Amino acid sequence: MNVNQTEKAVLSGGRTISNRSKWKDKKGNLLYILKRDKYLYLLAVPGILFFLIFKYIPLWGISIAFQDYSPYQGIWGSPWVGFENFKRFFSNPDFFHLFRNTIAISLMNLFFYFPLPILLSILLTELKNEFFKKTIQTIIYMPHFLSWVIIAGITFLLLSQSEGVVNKMLVAAGLDKIDFLTNPKLFWPILTLQTIWKDAGWGTILFLAAIAGIDPALYEAAKMDGAGRFRQIWHITLPSIRNVIVILLILRIGHMMDVGFEQVLLMANSAVSDVADVFDTYVFRVGIQQGEFSYSTAIGIFKSVVGLILVVIANKFAKKLGEEGVY
Repeated sequence: MNVNQTEKAVLSGGRTISNRSKWKDKKGNLLYILKRDKYLYLLAVPGILFFLIFKYIPLWGISIAFQDYSPYQGIWGSPWVGFENFKRFFSNPDFFHLFRNTIAISLMNLFFYFPLPILLSILLTELKNEFFKKTIQTIIYMPHFLSWVIIAGITFLLLSQSEGVVNKMLVAAGLDKIDFLTNPKLFWPILTLQTIWKDAGWGTILFLAAIAGIDPALYEAAKMDGAGRFRQIWHITLPSIRNVIVILLILRIGHMMDVGFEQVLLMANSAVSDVADVFDTYVFRVGIQQGEFSYSTAIGIFKSVVGLILVVIANKFAKKLGEEGVY
């Protein structure tokens, strides 16, 4: 019995030592990994801090949408009103007016702007002269770095009815002037053209990277089968970057309620106010200028919820079509 008890004690002790050593090994491995990749983790720190400070911590501020918020009383001292701000927003006569303008501008950007970076990427890929290709890329990238103030100023110089270059050319050609900037029917197309000119070139970056990752052997095999350039684009290039297109399209749909506050605010005037007033400008006018913080926060939550719903629907639709989707 004593021998058996001794053997059991030795065995149990061995297991204990073994378990402890495994625990130490795991801990040692973790510390070793942290030490080994310390510079990578240091590089990640600014990004983590950015999301914590500017994305997650401010989430607490959405509670003011359910309060009659006063800056003097703060979040803790402001009275709770529940869904009154939301009821007020949905019962506002301007709600459908704002919704119509926002969706219309977003749809025009979706149908006319979104396909252009794909087309530009394919055209740039077809260029064989590297110097010419890089020159074109630089030229079409440059407008992205201009502020909307500069873009609006250029638009006024070109399309102004009195001193605009375009109207001067029309008069010189014996034609009548066109009121580009004060015609409500032209406001949405002008915004779309501005977006295309400013960001279409910059939007080619991801598509060019996706095209660069296509196996060249696929094109060689297509050439041997007698496929021309258009057939190669249709049967190889587009299917190969389809996943990137779908993901960016889903993300674009998620931003349907965001139409560019600065752009619309700078281009709007009293003559086109009926088609220029969107959720973002309304929030600026009511929330910032009139100090209705709770009401404007409720509008922001509505926009976020709609964007989330659109992303979920678009992602499910993409999954049904056999695509990977965002998640």
